[in-house]
Amino acid sequence: MSPAPPQRGRAVLTVAAVALLVAIVIVALFGWWYESHFVSTDDAFIDTQVLAVSARVPGQVIAVPVTDNQRVSAGTVVARIDPTPYRVALQQALAAERLAKTGLSEAQANIAVAQAALHQAIATYASTRAQAANAAADLQRYRFLHKRNARAVARTQMDQVLTAARSASAEALAAHQRVIGAGAQIKVAQAALAGAAARVASARAEVKAARLNLQYTTVAAARTGHVTQKSVAVGNYITPGQQLMAIVPLRLWVTANFKETDLNVIHPGEHVSIKIDACPGADAKGHVQSIQRGSGEAFDLLPPQNATGNYVKIVQRVPVRILFDALPRDCVLGPGMSVEPKIRIE
Repeated sequence: MSPAPPQRGRAVLTVAAVALLVAIVIVALFGWWYESHFVSTDDAFIDTQVLAVSARVPGQVIAVPVTDNQRVSAGTVVARIDPTPYRVALQQALAAERLAKTGLSEAQANIAVAQAALHQAIATYASTRAQAANAAADLQRYRFLHKRNARAVARTQMDQVLTAARSASAEALAAHQRVIGAGAQIKVAQAALAGAAARVASARAEVKAARLNLQYTTVAAARTGHVTQKSVAVGNYITPGQQLMAIVPLRLWVTANFKETDLNVIHPGEHVSIKIDACPGADAKGHVQSIQRGSGEAFDLLPPQNATGNYVKIVQRVPVRILFDALPRDCVLGPGMSVEPKIRIE
């Protein structure tokens, strides 16, 4: 009866070895099945385009009606700058515009006056030309009579006719010069009109700029989202371009850095299961939107130069953008938070 225990022990060991072998085979088969149907990475995070809220005009802040982490809608006022100097500037611009319009009206009136003067000068010139022609004809007749009979025309009368003809010719020449001068005055008036119109256009632009600056004293959110990194307070003097706060939009996505060796099985549109570290048990669903053309290192400020020195091949990481189909409820999410996406390979 003594040999029985060793045989029973060997049988137990055999069963255990077979069970272990079966377990190893099952694990290996499961691993092979998983690797052939899923690809995942823990180098992934939530991403979005954070909107920086900045001022367009300088001034003193008189109101900040929002707080950190507050949800705001697009168009919500997040800060107000003292509008007083910009209202004064607008009034000055409006006054300058009125003055420029008055100058334009005067220039238009001067055009009409110059045109009337030209018409009058042309009429006078026509009259003096007719008088000069008559005086020249009289002179020619008197000269003909004097040539036929010297005693038929007195010398004094001949001198008077000659003087009248010369005077009429001089008057016609002067009238012609006045016509030329009136035409030049029209050109001067037209140039003044163009300058007045340009001043009106400039004044209107100044009014538009003043209105915009007054409008910019009210800083509003450009998108719906949550206020973060608020650095402005009532009483601060701010300058154009100075960041007042940031707004995290509601539209979020995942940037997952997969190994380049996995890209051959990843395609846009594939379904993704997303495990969110901040919300255990609240996995989200999504789909692959696109794959970046290039590894992450290629877009660094100082990308690696593999053409020099010793080279060790390293599997690169390529960013893949994954869109959420729906965000889990009651889960605070924001850019930079860690996730683990798992893509089911079709």
